[in-house]
Amino acid sequence: MEAVLWYVLTSTRGGANRIRILRTIDERPRNANKLAEELDLDYKTVRHHLDVLEENDIVTDSGDDYGAVYLPTDRVRNYWDTVEQIMEAAD
Repeated sequence: MEAVLWYVLTSTRGGANRIRILRTIDERPRNANKLAEELDLDYKTVRHHLDVLEENDIVTDSGDDYGAVYLPTDRVRNYWDTVEQIMEAAD
C-alpha cells in the first residue's frame, strides 16, 4: 500500500490535486460537488481524481452516485503515517 500511495499521490500529474482532495475529506467527508467548490476545481476533474483514488482503495464512497460522500478507506487509515509524510513532502 505504501508504494501505491507514493505513486498515486506523487508520481502522477494529478498527485497534487489528489493530496488536496484527500486532505479535505480527512477533515470532513464531502461529495464531489462540494469538493469542486471548496478546492476551486472543475467537477469532472474532481470526479476523475476520486475515481483514481477509489480504484486504488484510498477513498470510498457512501450513498448514491451524485450525492455520494467520500472518505478515506480503513485500509489507508492504517497507513496514515505514510500519507502524512507524503503531504509534508508536497508542502
